[in-house]
Amino acid sequence: MIALISGKIAYKGISHVVIDTHGVGYRIIIPLTTFYELPETGNDITLQVYTHVKQDGINLFGFYTIQEKDIFELMLSVSGIGPKMSINILSGISVAELMKAIAGGDVKKLVSIPGLGKKTAERLILELKEKIVKKMTPEDAAAGADARKDEDIVRDDVLSALVNLGYKNNVAQDALDKVIRESKQELAMDQLLKMTLKILWN
Repeated sequence: MIALISGKIAYKGISHVVIDTHGVGYRIIIPLTTFYELPETGNDITLQVYTHVKQDGINLFGFYTIQEKDIFELMLSVSGIGPKMSINILSGISVAELMKAIAGGDVKKLVSIPGLGKKTAERLILELKEKIVKKMTPEDAAAGADARKDEDIVRDDVLSALVNLGYKNNVAQDALDKVIRESKQELAMDQLLKMTLKILWN
């Protein structure tokens, strides 16, 4: 198995690079996080590599840091997530933010990644949360937990207000979750309440 490749960049693209190592060109699929760190064509580069073997061939996936590769391999252990999905996830969020989202159970943050649905995001959290927390520094873990705690407080306050207005808990919760899921930014309590009420009125 190829675990690391060093050489000159013969071709540099958004989705893959070709690295020339002693006259042999290796095509390596990369996430955007790695693409942003690459030097210009012709320069030397070393990539951490994951070798994926399948019936119709071998694909190489490259990463600028060992941390990227570690998270990529962890995601492959989750049912329903393959190499392409893992690369897509890493292309849509930084490793640090991804780890915080998984450790903090932040489904909203995860589903903001293009192509990542709620069920898959929930599986990521369920199956990787403990493993991710072990890899995080105490400071990182505390920051993620505090951010999630603040969001939970706002959500609980809005849900309580809706129930006090006479809506059934499960109906209010479904509408509230829809607003949170579809929102592209963190909402204040009054904004969250107004948007949820619009759904309930329709």
